[in-house]
Amino acid sequence: MTTTVFDKLADHYDAWFDSERGAALFRAEVQCLERLMPADRSGWVEVGVGSGRFAQALGVREGVDPSLPLLEMARARGIRAVEGVAEELPYGTASQEGLLLVVTLCFLDDHDRAMQECARVLRPDGRLLVGFVPADSAWGQDYMRKGKKGHPFYSAARFYTSLEVLSIAGAVGFRLLNAASTLPMAPDEELGEMPASDGIIPGQGFVGMLFASGGLP
Repeated sequence: MTTTVFDKLADHYDAWFDSERGAALFRAEVQCLERLMPADRSGWVEVGVGSGRFAQALGVREGVDPSLPLLEMARARGIRAVEGVAEELPYGTASQEGLLLVVTLCFLDDHDRAMQECARVLRPDGRLLVGFVPADSAWGQDYMRKGKKGHPFYSAARFYTSLEVLSIAGAVGFRLLNAASTLPMAPDEELGEMPASDGIIPGQGFVGMLFASGGLP
């Protein structure tokens, strides 16, 4: 996972969540993910926990991230934050009940290796929840345009379509159980109401996909 930009701009990254726009988008994404998570999340870990915003809001108590400044912020929010990368998770085989990745897939150096690691550390009955911005949504297109213009975060990201995420997860045996979508408006429109809807809704700017573990060794 690319860490340099997050190390240098950790405060800037985290402060976005407190802006009026950032807070509204964050709430919508949390509500979308909430629809897909079990009531008991005590055995879940967030991969790419960052500053701990999503973990804290979703009741996930532990997280992994390579950025030391962001890990310190996550710890300040009560998260047991561990240094590590998605491509080499610091957990034993079949040791975790659930894994959460929120806007993490797009920043991974090797998404195939990361998915293999997720499959390895999840129990046979484990769950993987991936939240992402689809590349073919108006939001994904906007972020990619900003990335090409040198945006410090989006320039380091590679966005994927929903079909690509299904393929990446399916390649190591994950099976889609459920999905939800939100952000029905374009980035340049008023945010207004942003209810989450069941399923993978084409064009919506944020999608959560819940997968069952393939039970890989």
